[in-house]
Amino acid sequence: MTIGAVQTLPADWRDFFALTKPRVMSLVIFTGLCGLLAAPGSIHPVIGFAAILCIAIGAGGAAALNQWWEADIDAGMKRTAARPLPSGRLQRKDARDFGIALSVASVAIMGLAVHWLAAAILALSILYYAVIYTIWLKPRTPQNIVIGGGAGAFPPLIGWVAVTGEITLTPVLLFLIIFTWTPPHFWALALFVQSDYAKVGIPMMPVVRGERSTRRQILLYSLILVPVAVAPWWIGGTGWFYGIAAAALSALFVAFAVPVALRSSTPGDGMRPEKRLFGYSVFYLFVLFAALVADRTVSGLGGTV
Repeated sequence: MTIGAVQTLPADWRDFFALTKPRVMSLVIFTGLCGLLAAPGSIHPVIGFAAILCIAIGAGGAAALNQWWEADIDAGMKRTAARPLPSGRLQRKDARDFGIALSVASVAIMGLAVHWLAAAILALSILYYAVIYTIWLKPRTPQNIVIGGGAGAFPPLIGWVAVTGEITLTPVLLFLIIFTWTPPHFWALALFVQSDYAKVGIPMMPVVRGERSTRRQILLYSLILVPVAVAPWWIGGTGWFYGIAAAALSALFVAFAVPVALRSSTPGDGMRPEKRLFGYSVFYLFVLFAALVADRTVSGLGGTV
C-alpha cells in the first residue's frame, strides 16, 4: 500500500505531535538535559531551558522528516502502519514542511539564545538523522544502525557545549556511549520485528546477515560498551559514584546480552530474551545518565576534562 492510495483524513495537533516521535524524544531530552546538568560551570535557567527546548524541537523536526521520507515504507510495516502518514491522517508535504520548520527554528533559536557552536552541532545532528541515516544509510547497508547511531548520540554533547561553549573529551565520551549502545539496543528490537523489515526491503542486520551474526554482534557491542561507559571516570571527568554505577549497569547489560547471543535460532518463546535486552537497554541509558548528574553532587566533581 502506498501513501497515494490512502485518503487523507482530518488531522489534529496530536498527529503533528506523533510526527516528532515523542517516545524517542523523551530519551533525547533526558540525555541532553543530563549533559547540560553534568557540565562544569553554570548556565542561566532560562538559557538552559531554551537549549533543551531547541534539542527537543530539533529532534522532533528530524523525526518528522524521517517519517516524510519513509511514509511508503512505514505503510508496509505492521509496527508503523498506524503512524499519521501511512494511515492517511496527514499529507506528506505537511509533514515535510513541519519537519523543516522545526529544524530551522531549533537551530536559529539555539544560535541566538545560547551560542552558535551548540547550534552548529544541533544542525549536524538533524542532518545526520534526516539525510545521512534516513536517506543514505538505512536503505543501503546492514551497518545503517552502527554508523547511524551517531544521530541519537549528539544530545548530551549539545547540552554540555551549551554550558561550556567548548568540546572536550568527557562530552565526546558521552557521545560514544550512546553511539556504542545503539547497535545492541536496536538489533534486539530488529530480531523480533525482522519480518517487517524484510517485507519492505530494509537491509537490517538480521535480514541480510542472519540471526546468528546479529546475535554475535549484539554481544560484541555490549562488551565494547563496558569500557566506553566507564571511560569518563577513568579519565577523571567524573567521580567514583558514576564509575561504580557505569560498571555495574554495563556488566548487567552484558548479562542480558549473553542469552541473546547464545541462541542460534528463534525458538517459540515470544523472543523473551531479546525483549528483555531491549527493555533493559532503555532503562540502562536513563539510569546511566541519571548517575552522571548525581555524581556531581555525590562526588563533588564537575567533569572538567
